[in-house]
Parts: sequence; structure tokens; C-alpha cells
Amino acid sequence: MHVGLEHYLLVSALLFCIGLLGVIARRNLLIIYMSLELMLNAANLAFVAFSRFNNNLNGQVMVFFIITVAAAEVAVGLALIVALYRRRQTAHVEDLTTMKL
Repeated sequence: MHVGLEHYLLVSALLFCIGLLGVIARRNLLIIYMSLELMLNAANLAFVAFSRFNNNLNGQVMVFFIITVAAAEVAVGLALIVALYRRRQTAHVEDLTTMKL
């Protein structure tokens, strides 16, 4: 059986939808953050699939830069979540609606 571009795009769309559902339905900041990362990786999969089937490296170079930016995002995002948790003792979104001290 030959795995075509449509298979990769189907998996990418499925991962993106699962991540979107996690962002919409969940209330825990860590789960929302992981869902956002899942959506980002779904886009990366689509970039690599298009790059592979078009026989150029543009998509793979784009993924390299996206992963680099995502690593910095993880460091900053997790630091913010930890700081919010230490201050409020919760990681639920509805408890963080006001950012007053």
C-alpha cells in the first residue's frame, strides 16, 4: 500500500482538530498549552508532507524555524504558567480571569 499526500494531510487535520478541541473544551492551562503545541505540530506535519511530495526543502526549512521558535515559546509559556500557579494556587482558566494583585 502506498502512503500518499492525502494520508499525511488527513493525519495532520486530525491532530489539529484534536488540539483545537482541547483548547476549546479544557479549562486547565497546561492541557490548553499542550493542545496548542499539538496544533503547531499538526501544521509542521503538513509542511513536511508538502515539502516531501513537491521535492523541495522549503517546508522542511520552515519547520526547522517553527520548532526553534516553539522551543523558546515553551520556556516562556511554562515559566508564566508556573508563576501564575505560584501566585494563585490554581491552573484553571476561570480562576485567572482577573490579573489584579
